[in-house]
Amino acid sequence: MLRTISDLDLRLLRVFLAVVDAGGVTPAQTTLNVGQSTISAQLSTLETRLGYRLCERGRSGFRLTPRGERMVDLARELLAVVDDIGERARNMGRQLVGTLHLGLIGHTPMSHNARISQAIARFKERSQAVRFSISVRAPGELEEKLLSGEIEVAVGYFWHRVTSLSYTRLFVERQVAYCGQGHPLFERAGTLTHDEVTAHEWAWRSYPLPEAQLTLPAGAITALADNMEAVAVFILSGHHLGFLPEHFARPYVEQGLLRALNPERFHYEVPFHMVTRQGRHSDVVAAFIEDLQAVHLGGGSVLLPD
Repeated sequence: MLRTISDLDLRLLRVFLAVVDAGGVTPAQTTLNVGQSTISAQLSTLETRLGYRLCERGRSGFRLTPRGERMVDLARELLAVVDDIGERARNMGRQLVGTLHLGLIGHTPMSHNARISQAIARFKERSQAVRFSISVRAPGELEEKLLSGEIEVAVGYFWHRVTSLSYTRLFVERQVAYCGQGHPLFERAGTLTHDEVTAHEWAWRSYPLPEAQLTLPAGAITALADNMEAVAVFILSGHHLGFLPEHFARPYVEQGLLRALNPERFHYEVPFHMVTRQGRHSDVVAAFIEDLQAVHLGGGSVLLPD
C-alpha cells in the first residue's frame, strides 16, 4: 500500500493518466514514446505500489476498474498541485506568480477584444510568471463561475446584478433593428416608422433588455432566443424583425442579406462590464484589473463601479 509519494510514483501516475487519456496502452505508445511492454510494466509497478488493480488491459481491451476510475480524479488533482508548487518555486523571484482565469461572452466586438489583448500584453510586461486561461460562456454561466471561484475576471453584458459581485463599466455596444431579405419591409428599410415596424413579427431575447425602449403590441414577439446567433437566424428567415449588435450584423448587411429598419430611431446601447468578486483580490488579479481598466481608458485612471 502506498504510504509515501516518490518521484517514481509521480512519473507512474503520469503514465497512468496518459493511458487513460489515450484510451488504452497501445494508443498511448505514441504519446509516451515507449513500447507497449514498458507501459504495461509501469502500470503493474504502480498497481503494486498502490495494492490494487487500476485497469483491465489485454486482448479484451482497456477498461478502468472502479478504484481506477476514482484514482483518475485523485491523480489529476495531485499532479496539478505538484505542478503548481513547482512552478511557484521556480519563479519565486518574480512578483506575480499563478494562474489567471478570465471569462468572456461570445461575439464581442473585435475592437474590444483587441483591448483585452492589449491588457494581456501590458500585463506580460510586468515581473510575472502567470498562466492565462480564458472561458467563453453565457453571462449567467460567467457569474456562476465567478461565484464558485473558477474564474476571477469576466467581461460581458450582464442584465442583472449579483450582490456579491462587483460590476465596472468598460464600454457600450450598439444594437440596431434589422429585417432580412424577403421580408415585406426589406425594400423600404432605412427610414421606417414606428407604426410600420410594430405591425410585424419580432424575434426577441429571452432575458430582459431594459435598454431596448421599444413598445411592441401584444403578440408581436413570436420568437425568443438567448443569444444573437439565434436571433440572426430568425431575422434571416425573412419573417421576423429583431435587434443585433451592429458589428455582428455588418457582414450580413454587406452581403445584402440584412438591412437596418431605421438605425437613427431603432437602436439602443448595452453596457459591457468587467465583473469580479467583491473583496480583496490577489496580486495577480489586481494587476490585471489595473491593466484592463487602463487600456479601456487610454490611460492609467481607475474606473469606478456604477
